[in-house]
Amino acid sequence: MDNKKFNLWNGICAAAAFVVSAVTYLLTIEPSASFWDCGEFIASSYKLEVGHPPGNPMFQLIARLFTMFGDNMHAAILVNAMSALCSALTILLLYLTIVWLAKRLAEPSEGGYSGAQAVSIFGSGLVGSLVYCFSDTFWFSAVEGEVYAMSSLFTALVFWAMTRWYDKADEPHANRWIVLIAFLMGLSIGVHLLNLLAIPALVFMFYYRRREDGKFSFGELVKIFAVGVAILAVILFAIVPWLPKLAAYSDLVFVNVFGLPYNTGAAFFMVLVLGLCFWGLFRTLARGKVFWNTALLCLTTIIIGFSVFSVDVIRSCAKTPTNEYQPDNAFTLVRYLSREQYGKNPLVYGQYYGAPYELTQKKYWAPLDGKYKKVDGPVDASYDASGKMLFPRMWSTSGDGSYENFYEAYTRGKGRKVPGAKVRKPTMGANLSYFFDYQLNWMYCATSCGTSSGARTRCTALLRATSSTATGRVV
Repeated sequence: MDNKKFNLWNGICAAAAFVVSAVTYLLTIEPSASFWDCGEFIASSYKLEVGHPPGNPMFQLIARLFTMFGDNMHAAILVNAMSALCSALTILLLYLTIVWLAKRLAEPSEGGYSGAQAVSIFGSGLVGSLVYCFSDTFWFSAVEGEVYAMSSLFTALVFWAMTRWYDKADEPHANRWIVLIAFLMGLSIGVHLLNLLAIPALVFMFYYRRREDGKFSFGELVKIFAVGVAILAVILFAIVPWLPKLAAYSDLVFVNVFGLPYNTGAAFFMVLVLGLCFWGLFRTLARGKVFWNTALLCLTTIIIGFSVFSVDVIRSCAKTPTNEYQPDNAFTLVRYLSREQYGKNPLVYGQYYGAPYELTQKKYWAPLDGKYKKVDGPVDASYDASGKMLFPRMWSTSGDGSYENFYEAYTRGKGRKVPGAKVRKPTMGANLSYFFDYQLNWMYCATSCGTSSGARTRCTALLRATSSTATGRVV
């Protein structure tokens, strides 16, 4: 089969994957709003209002375009249709990606791929993409007005764009695909942060293309993974939180010192940052610094994409009916993006259940009478080192002690006594026992997969031994 015929059948199969998925999702979309965040997303998108932190302005802008094709009575179904089409496009891109991978496994002859090879390649793409199309979780997100369908589309799009760069890496201007990926990454933050998890995989593809023999030592693979994690960390822990924070302190100077209106300093800061980026682009281009020019161009496009969050500030200043957390200034936007109102969970290091704590009064800047002033923030619990441990799994607390009773069944009363604490500090053995026995073996295996295991018997007995409130809360 020559390339022309192969590409023709590849296009037909890709179109079939899209049509099947689009028809499936459009026929099964929710006729109205599902009973969770979807109602808020649909309503806030229809009038471009401000939803719950950390916001999803990119989702809202695209959803608003879809709602313009009907009246207010059809806004919900139009947003749901948008999710259906986003999911269908995801299936299309997944098909193209699987075919690209399968082509690298099959060795074509001089005349192209044989008929059997072509059938295997197209079949792999169709089976892989349609299995995902009809998978339970993806199908659920594809038929309602939530952010996950569009987030999946961005993820599929950046990975497909990386395959395009891979094929054209030796051609002039191939790095435009890398820049496109950076821009899409910036925009995707305005939908959901999930898309950023594709960065390590993209970094691996980059290095594999630079050395196609595939001979990497274990140490080199670790370094490649570290580069991917570093890029992810720069975006997640530097650009996302610190860019708005620096803009906020610039606004503080412009408002409190120069007496200018709110957000003037933040706007000046963003113009300054982009001006410096463009200056650096021209300098690196003039000096022939290809790597640094591309890296700086990627940074610039990420910032431009991330700037879509200015929509939240603009709409909040318009005092929309739904104006959650009211991020109408740079300081409030920082807290809005950091999800401050939800509190913090000790994922890697933090307090265990029943740990002693002290209440502390937080302070933050707030707009008052044309200036920024320090005001009292929420009261928060502060834990010292004696009340913290590595990888705490048993840490939730409740007013009636139901969580604590359940945790005590795993600790069996053993552990180290901490001054001021009501319970003993769990040992790492008890902590890991709860993690593997309950959280993994029970929550994710026994209940999700329906398998019979020792964890089912043990956890059921423990739940019955504690209060019925614990049963309702923990499970």
